[in-house]
Amino acid sequence: MNVLSLFDGISCGQLALKKAGIGYGRYYASEIDKYAIKVTQKNFPSTIQIGDVRQVKAENIAKIDLLLGGSPCQGFSTAGKGKHFEDERSNLFFEYVRLLNETNPRYFLFENVAMKRECENEISEALGVKPITINSNLVSAADRKRLYWTNIAGVTQPQDKGITWGDVREYGVEEKYYYKQGAKKWFEKIEKERGKRIKVFKDSEKMQMLEASMYKRYSIQRFFGIEDEQGLRYITPKECERCMCVPDGYTDCVSDTQRYKQLGNGWTVDVIAHILGFINF
Repeated sequence: MNVLSLFDGISCGQLALKKAGIGYGRYYASEIDKYAIKVTQKNFPSTIQIGDVRQVKAENIAKIDLLLGGSPCQGFSTAGKGKHFEDERSNLFFEYVRLLNETNPRYFLFENVAMKRECENEISEALGVKPITINSNLVSAADRKRLYWTNIAGVTQPQDKGITWGDVREYGVEEKYYYKQGAKKWFEKIEKERGKRIKVFKDSEKMQMLEASMYKRYSIQRFFGIEDEQGLRYITPKECERCMCVPDGYTDCVSDTQRYKQLGNGWTVDVIAHILGFINF
């Protein structure tokens, strides 16, 4: 089976295929982010990188059996500016449609964020199927709802594994991940201005936001922390990997900033593995 993965990122698709026990031949990855490519090639050196999706032509690659992809979501996300398909990044969805038509694979899977119904309907019409909504919290500690469009028949909701933050948290965390005095003052300022208190997650809870950053790059959407005997800190890259069902150290070949970014842009591996597990050979 040959695979074409568009907007491949850190190749969570290959991790999912491996977890699902599905063997494959050639794996073509269309990706332009050099840090994502570095992570992929570290873990899957046989990956065939083919660059910008807009330059990919079916005639230049082998016959494709499985098409994967999740185009940039900034135009669709409720956290964005609501440009929808007018956002040039989200408009790349139509490159997925083009290559779906050009490659005519046996199976396809497309992922994106929860969005306004009109956008969802347009994607459904273009792909010829309606999406299934799956929250990653069924298989991981991350509360992360996504839409999945696929022609793989019979896909159901994953069984709830009951995984919580306490199952993935890291112990003996380095000092650099703890909030300094400047960050604490920033929290106090926001609390006074907006009456919003920082969310401190307990071991029995799910993580509501996967993305994390230093306070200087912080936003209200990422107003959370973890508290232990050493103080208040934010989620570590290794904890991000665990939330995304990615092996420990998978992204450790790039900076922490890039690890957060690449993991935040990636797929929850066990959700994808669950869906691919319904492929009928």
